[in-house]
Amino acid sequence: MKLYNTLGRELQDFKPVSDELVKIYTCGPTVYDYQHIGNYSGYIYWDVLVRMLKNQGFNAKRVMNITDVGHLVSDSDEGEDKLEKGAAREGKTARQVADFYTQDFYASMRALKLLEPDQYAKATDYIPQQIEIIKILLDKGFAYQTEQAIYFEVTKLADYGKLTGQKLADKEVGARDDVVTDAAKHHPQDFALWFFTVGRFADHEMRWPSPWGEGFPGWHIECSAIVHATLGEPIDIHTGGVDHIGTHHTNEIAQTEAAFGVELSRFWVHNNHMMVNGQKMSKSLGNFLTLKDLQDKGYSPMDFKILVLQSHYRSQSNFTWEALHAAAQAYKEILAWADLKFQKSGHAGDLAQQVADKLSNDLNSSEALAVIMTNLGAPPTQELLDELDKLLGLELSQRQDISDEQKELIQQREAARRNQNWDESDRLRDELVKQGIGVNDTDSGPIWYRL
Repeated sequence: MKLYNTLGRELQDFKPVSDELVKIYTCGPTVYDYQHIGNYSGYIYWDVLVRMLKNQGFNAKRVMNITDVGHLVSDSDEGEDKLEKGAAREGKTARQVADFYTQDFYASMRALKLLEPDQYAKATDYIPQQIEIIKILLDKGFAYQTEQAIYFEVTKLADYGKLTGQKLADKEVGARDDVVTDAAKHHPQDFALWFFTVGRFADHEMRWPSPWGEGFPGWHIECSAIVHATLGEPIDIHTGGVDHIGTHHTNEIAQTEAAFGVELSRFWVHNNHMMVNGQKMSKSLGNFLTLKDLQDKGYSPMDFKILVLQSHYRSQSNFTWEALHAAAQAYKEILAWADLKFQKSGHAGDLAQQVADKLSNDLNSSEALAVIMTNLGAPPTQELLDELDKLLGLELSQRQDISDEQKELIQQREAARRNQNWDESDRLRDELVKQGIGVNDTDSGPIWYRL
């Protein structure tokens, strides 16, 4: 299997660190609000990644974090904590907000038929582990303390920023106009490991004791702590969005490799943005869409999944309602094809292998779907549907046959047509429609499909 590795900026053959276990870490949601559809596009792609690893015979273990503290509204350690912002918006505690949106996220993952990670890890459950890493970084001279926070000192790490290929001096030029709240920072790119509950964070709701004073962790340190505690370094694959490359993943690499002296991850795999009508998703633009927004318009999470899979994970996709409608129609065609297993003798052929071959080339889901769409003529076997579901999770293998009573209505309608009793044929057709069944009349007999 080939994957594009952001770290090397090239397509590489995937080889695990150990033949016994492939370790994967996925950057999960910050649970201060509903996740938008762009967030879920990434989780759909990483689901395909895990499925493909299993298809290749690997024993894979995946951990996904749940950010329930420490993520500020700006990646440059400025602004308020997103969880605190959500609590103020809804008149709840930060923990209540986190719990509500965490459960909504779990429900949405199930609705999209995505494999559950082997472990969900909440940042607040790993505070001691985060503190331990900060101790190590202080002891090794990679971190320093001010009145407001403990920071990682980026100039102390020779290869800081290697994920982006951008030199620190270039990043410093880009940061000259940034507002820096803490004037005691040694370098504009130094990032917070631990915030103290003083000054702007004096009233911060979520706080813990530490050897340096009461406070809460920064955003980046949680992932390093969770990876170290649950998987151990080096891991095989770290996934996330392209917006993580420049700051979050760059900082995660820095603090882990400075603390433990080992590579954090062999492969870094990132999905591109999903635009809406050619614009970046934003509440201020009114184009911030959730799965519920799509469902309110009559579309299912699986319709959206098809739309996502029609684009390659590294390409910038564009959501439009017209595109979603077309994806819904395509999914309906695929389901009708799956239902042919009840009506005609099926042929497995090598369709599943063709799909797997496309996915093994950097998770090319768009070409994998195209293979399916161009082979909807030949009825599938149950075995084929089982294999396709293992690869893409499209809910094909669990299709249920129509009832014997509905089959009898179809036969009665066919007999009426043979006798040219068109009124009776129409009546039976209307009865079937009421039950959600359509019928195509073909030279080889009637073929039913679900409306």
